[in-house]
Amino acid sequence: MRATAMRDAYLGSAPLQPGDTVRFVSPSGPGKPDSLARAVAFYEAWGLNVVVGDHVLQPHPRATYLAGPDDVRRQDLVEAWSDPDTDAVVCIRGGYGAMRLLDGIDWAAMRETATRRDGRPKLLTGSSDITALHEAFRVHLDVPTLFCPMAGNDVFRDSEPVRDDVHRWLFEPWGGRRIVGPATEALAEGAAAGLFTGGNLALLAGSQGSKEAAEPPDGILFLEDINEDIYRLDGFLLQLRRAGRLSAASGIVLGSWHGCADLVGVRALMHEYLADLGVPVLWEQGFGHDPHALSVPLNVKGSMRASFGGGDHGVTLMVDEESS
Repeated sequence: MRATAMRDAYLGSAPLQPGDTVRFVSPSGPGKPDSLARAVAFYEAWGLNVVVGDHVLQPHPRATYLAGPDDVRRQDLVEAWSDPDTDAVVCIRGGYGAMRLLDGIDWAAMRETATRRDGRPKLLTGSSDITALHEAFRVHLDVPTLFCPMAGNDVFRDSEPVRDDVHRWLFEPWGGRRIVGPATEALAEGAAAGLFTGGNLALLAGSQGSKEAAEPPDGILFLEDINEDIYRLDGFLLQLRRAGRLSAASGIVLGSWHGCADLVGVRALMHEYLADLGVPVLWEQGFGHDPHALSVPLNVKGSMRASFGGGDHGVTLMVDEESS
């Protein structure tokens, strides 16, 4: 399958269907038995066959914020992706630690096992700390991924809109999907098109200097974060600006900033860094850590428009239609 065909695989066909196999992994923090059981029940109710990684519930003997040592978390991830019966690899929670796995992965071997039995790419899902994997899968595997709320987290339990939205992204084609949240508005006007990339701001900043960040991608950059003081957001944006990630973007989509200082101050900071780039910027699109967070596909092409006129005609964000 050509690289473009791999990225476009889900524009005209749904990633999953009942009977498919998904592998649950935790590349970052450990899950809890009750949240894992609940996550399995949600996905099994959707008709999916769920296989749970061996170390999802195993805390590191020293660093209890990790789901076991790096080698066993990496083993779970690689085995899940490499299994010929796997259709999707589902990260059940974030936390910290996914970036620690990247340098020990044989990416050539992962490319060899990136396709399913039907020839389409396997799908990686997750958000927050899983940003490190989204970026690595884009650079090394060039497959589409889904930045979405994770089934082991409380938001997945508490929000029916979250579960419904994740279900639609998994069981319906992506092409032409509009992904604008109820509070979305323009921070800077314009129109843009290109590849969707990005995720959690802290993780993107922390990746600077790595292989995955060697060439800042163009296209539409998505940014969000949670529980960060304003000075830390400032520092993260500064890192991205100095690394060329901001200037490479043809458009920028800002998601939720749940627990990040005062939103008025966060908006002013974003305006300071982004409003003069000459590209459209959307504020409060809704993806990230919002209690009703929207899912966003990554490494697929789409378009955006931002106008201070507001309303459906002033703000758009869409995944491209399938090519005829």
